[in-house]
Amino acid sequence: MASLTKEITIEASADEVWAVIGDFAGGPSRMAPGYVVDARVDGEHRVVTFANGTVAHERFVALDAGSRRIVYAIEGERIVHDNASMQVLEDGPERCRLIWIHDFLPDAIAPVIESGMTQALGVIKHTLESAAV
Repeated sequence: MASLTKEITIEASADEVWAVIGDFAGGPSRMAPGYVVDARVDGEHRVVTFANGTVAHERFVALDAGSRRIVYAIEGERIVHDNASMQVLEDGPERCRLIWIHDFLPDAIAPVIESGMTQALGVIKHTLESAAV
């Protein structure tokens, strides 16, 4: 099973960042505008449309507000297994770390997943550090 871990530092408070990351319904559009062009909830799933035309069906798994962690799973024809989490950790009064872990099968999709995570994190960092959040 492939497993990717990405971490970034964000120059904003953990509470401010968690308010966006922990929002299952609206979080994707709020954290990565332009990269994500639409996100809507359909039952236990959210349907996320990306600027490149990719549509992801993500099932809600868990939310732990105390540890600022959200877990979801992408479901689709090419995916045998998927589990992803995002966690916000305080790193000072106006700084935090965002840790994004993504485990999935098949291993062959790792380059696509890694590229998407890297691109998304650049947008997320820029967005959450701006006053537009």
